[in-house]
Amino acid sequence: MEDQLTLLELEQISQLLSGGGAGSSGWLAASLPGCGSDRRFFRVTRLNQAGLLVDGRESLIAVLPQGREARNIAEARSSCLIGGHLYDRGVAVPRIFGFEPASGLLVFEDLGDCRLYDLLSRQSPASSEVVNRYDEALQALVQFQITGRPGFREEMCWDTPRYDQQLMLERESLYFAREFCRDMLGFPEPSDELLREFEELAVRVSREPADYLLHRDYQSQNLMIHGNRIRIVDFQGARLGPLGYDLASLLNDPYAGLPDGLKENLLDRYIELLQQYIAVDVAQFREGYYYLALQRNLQVLGAYAFLSRKKGKKIFAAFIRPAAHALFSHLEKSQAGDFPRLIILVAASLDRLAAHKGID
Repeated sequence: MEDQLTLLELEQISQLLSGGGAGSSGWLAASLPGCGSDRRFFRVTRLNQAGLLVDGRESLIAVLPQGREARNIAEARSSCLIGGHLYDRGVAVPRIFGFEPASGLLVFEDLGDCRLYDLLSRQSPASSEVVNRYDEALQALVQFQITGRPGFREEMCWDTPRYDQQLMLERESLYFAREFCRDMLGFPEPSDELLREFEELAVRVSREPADYLLHRDYQSQNLMIHGNRIRIVDFQGARLGPLGYDLASLLNDPYAGLPDGLKENLLDRYIELLQQYIAVDVAQFREGYYYLALQRNLQVLGAYAFLSRKKGKKIFAAFIRPAAHALFSHLEKSQAGDFPRLIILVAASLDRLAAHKGID
């Protein structure tokens, strides 16, 4: 059943945008899909087609939490604070037009419906347009990470202020072990040896400089193409962290399936762009990037398994096998030599995925 805004919610939108003059009957709201989020998304227009909303715009996007629990309201508040900060810093995010603190209602610029993911569904990753858009996505990422950092305060964060070892272990490595390996594929709890490998991975990741702005889900479904440029959404989980994590999210995105040659070229291009802002030890960055990409891949598989099986979002099931194969391919590289039990587990996972035809 399609979600609908209540009269009270429509009235709140009216008050944010026009001081309440239009009343709840003056607005039309069409529900939009929320993908992996539980938040509610609507495209808002006026019933009177001659009337513009604000700043000469014909439509805006309204976002509401699923409920009014403190955690949901805190997430909405972070979206407002972080979005306003980034927009003021010139980062390519949508402009925010209003926020209602009690309900968590947020109204911001409508960036349309074309995601980078949608472009990939129509064109080959090798096409010039796709390659150019990824170059734009890298430029936007560096701007987000570097230009967006000054003035960013930890109290803007609703979840955790930093990407640290505890988060890596509890909400990425162990998330992978629980949701993907145990609950979906039926493996036992991780052994002490595997837990030590997870800890070692977190230690290596934590050696990376981590005082940059981290999006934490920088991938093709969170990058809009609007006004002929890349715009960034779903940034409410931003926190401080290392540079390579978001890059790994973009290049190893299972939604996109970029070929290895293109990923390597984009990695080189990112380093080139980054060097325009800061000094980069290229060899050290590449070494750290390997472990960050491995950490991100564990998180992705845990998330896809959880969202598809426990949240009923079946669309994510189709990306489990590509993500698992990407993880195994990553573990075939020389840096994976210190993670033998993880290699064995992922290889066994591929066997079980092959035997379970109903997963996707």
